[in-house]
Amino acid sequence: MAELTWKPAGRAGIARARPHIRLRASLAVLVLLVLGAVFVPMLMGGQAVSYDEIRLAPGLAHPFGTDSNGRDLFVQSMAGLRVSLLVAAFSALVSTVLGSLVGVVAGGLGGWADRLLMRLVDTVNSVPHLLLGVVIVALYRGSLVAVICSIALTHWTTVARVVRSEVLSLRQRPHVEAAIAGGSSRTRVLRRHLLPAIVPQAALSAVLLVPHAVWHETALSFLGLGLPPHLASIGNILGDGRDAVLLGAWWIVLFPSCLLVATTLAVSGLAATWRDRIVPRRRSELSL
Repeated sequence: MAELTWKPAGRAGIARARPHIRLRASLAVLVLLVLGAVFVPMLMGGQAVSYDEIRLAPGLAHPFGTDSNGRDLFVQSMAGLRVSLLVAAFSALVSTVLGSLVGVVAGGLGGWADRLLMRLVDTVNSVPHLLLGVVIVALYRGSLVAVICSIALTHWTTVARVVRSEVLSLRQRPHVEAAIAGGSSRTRVLRRHLLPAIVPQAALSAVLLVPHAVWHETALSFLGLGLPPHLASIGNILGDGRDAVLLGAWWIVLFPSCLLVATTLAVSGLAATWRDRIVPRRRSELSL
């Protein structure tokens, strides 16, 4: 009877296992954060201002401590994370749709349409995103729609460039060239062959935009130009805590910042795993 022997996986086995570990860890962290953001404020409800518990250090009663108004910082952080994620998700969705349309039209039609749209992309990219966002929200200060629009209108250019590059690559495929040679109109080629093929890349771009949009919203709210002060968000919490740090209340800045970093790393880990699966498939398709 043959003996069963154990053989080490080697570098190849470890390399194959790393994406799965990263995927599971990122997914677990993101699920916990989303569940906490949804259910913690719902179950614990709104918190009244308590001047007897202002800036209490972390403890059993308050794991994250309390803020400058005596409210539990853990509940406030989760409520702020929920608002920041919603704003980021809507902003990423609008940016992806707008950028995908521009990229598909530019890459699919080519010619003067491509040149005109790419000059528009260059013009938007020439202005710093944060500065342009500040100008937009300053016109409608305290408006949630203005914050979403300021993020969406400054981040669609990256999606447009990625989608345009993907469309230019797809136009060289045999089935697309056959459709064009067969007399199909450009509109039909865009609708039947190019748009369905860029959906995975556009979805990946949307996921990658979420953490960037969270940081952008946080920066605007931290500067006092984003969401209204009464609406909890990570940026508003950090803005309230910057003065409290000088009084020794370091936890008001530390814990919300850790939630922000954890969310960014979790989403980035999921996106990186997704990207690693898309790129090899694209290469194998090109080699056929």
